[in-house]
Amino acid sequence: MESKNIYYIDFGTQARFVEEIEKMNTEYYLANGRNKKYHIVTYGCQMNVHDSEKLAGMLNAMGYIETENIQEADLIIFNTCSVREHAESRVYGNIGPLKRLKDKKPDLIIGVCGCMPQQLEVAQKLAKLFPFLDIIFGTKSLHKFPQLLYTAITEKRTVIDVSENEDVVVEGIPTARKQGVSAFVNIIYGCNNFCSYCIVPYVRGRERSRRPEEIIYEIEQLAQNGVKEVTLLGQNVNSYGKDLVNGITFPKLLEKINEIKGIERIRFVTSHPKDLSNELIAAMRDLEKVCEHIHLPVQSGSTRILKAMNRHYTKEDYLRLVEKLKTNIPDIAITTDIIVGFPGETDEDFEDTLDVCKKVEFDSAYTFIYSKRRGTPAEKMPNQVPDNIKHQRFQRLVKLVEEIALKKNKQMLGKTYEILIDGRSKRNNLLVGRTRTNKVVNVKCPEEYMFKFVNVKILEAAEHWLYGEVI
Repeated sequence: MESKNIYYIDFGTQARFVEEIEKMNTEYYLANGRNKKYHIVTYGCQMNVHDSEKLAGMLNAMGYIETENIQEADLIIFNTCSVREHAESRVYGNIGPLKRLKDKKPDLIIGVCGCMPQQLEVAQKLAKLFPFLDIIFGTKSLHKFPQLLYTAITEKRTVIDVSENEDVVVEGIPTARKQGVSAFVNIIYGCNNFCSYCIVPYVRGRERSRRPEEIIYEIEQLAQNGVKEVTLLGQNVNSYGKDLVNGITFPKLLEKINEIKGIERIRFVTSHPKDLSNELIAAMRDLEKVCEHIHLPVQSGSTRILKAMNRHYTKEDYLRLVEKLKTNIPDIAITTDIIVGFPGETDEDFEDTLDVCKKVEFDSAYTFIYSKRRGTPAEKMPNQVPDNIKHQRFQRLVKLVEEIALKKNKQMLGKTYEILIDGRSKRNNLLVGRTRTNKVVNVKCPEEYMFKFVNVKILEAAEHWLYGEVI
């Protein structure tokens, strides 16, 4: 099931470079009695997290082992995000101090990849600011990492690759997922929407769907290895299959995944409201493994601002979708993204956003203060909102969102839910898991419950978490 516009290639084209570096690392081990180590720093969304899993998989195949201690690493990679200005600033701030480490360890390899260097001017800026960097490459060159690393090692020069090829889908990249029962699976890359504030289409390229048989095979392998929950990833999962010849729709793909033995929960992010079809809502309602949760970014409650954002729906359209979701899936949890202070946003526009929050009652929301992204239409829009007004509005929005989230969570008190335990709380010694509606639950239970489904009675509720005990 091919696309007329997509070129599918296999990671095997990199095998020679993987083998050469593995040979070098074996010789290093024999000479020094230790393996070379790598450390990956990841910024941004689930897509970046999954890209880092692929980087780790390639490094493992090349004979490196992972370390949590950046000081003892022989190879350091920053996998970057450019969606928000704050994320970019953190990258610059964290690379600079590594100059001293590089001086102490001349053979240390330091690389920067991801969305930031996919922009040529940013890649050039990185090379100029930090001449000690060895590898700089963008999202579209991820699969070429072994080749780029081999070149940097053997030629001892800074290697830059910001390929503009938007038509490639690479299969077979080794992936090192953390031990557990949940896994991310890409189903579509890129984005065609070109929201006026967003850099993603420029750094991730146009939409490219993976072939359904490749997705099914990957998930079947995950299930055989003990994975019980998959999260399907895409900038807009609702667009899946539109670029495939005689392709299947996203709801049809969900039907196929729903049949895979061993998989018990199916999640997906992110959905664009303009592409949320009746077919998808019906699939969420009828497929027993698809969880009762949807992340549906509204971005603004003002129809005027939504038009300026190039979102292709109105406030009323969004509210109708929410009503349809709640009618078909009464227990659904709805989360969202909201931008405050988009150019031209008035007090009235902002009140519309608060009104949507009150009407929908989001279970949680990722809230952001608008920041200019170079190369996007919104960067040059008139009537940029002053910072002090942005921050005032932001505080009001966060307060409302958290009040609603606390109210929704308190409604769960005393009730029992099925929780998939998948980790340990960072704040205490409790295990932690999620409900089907994606609520984080801290659970007092024995260690043997790790990676299992348990029934938990909710005893405490806060804005961002719940606490319960196994019954």
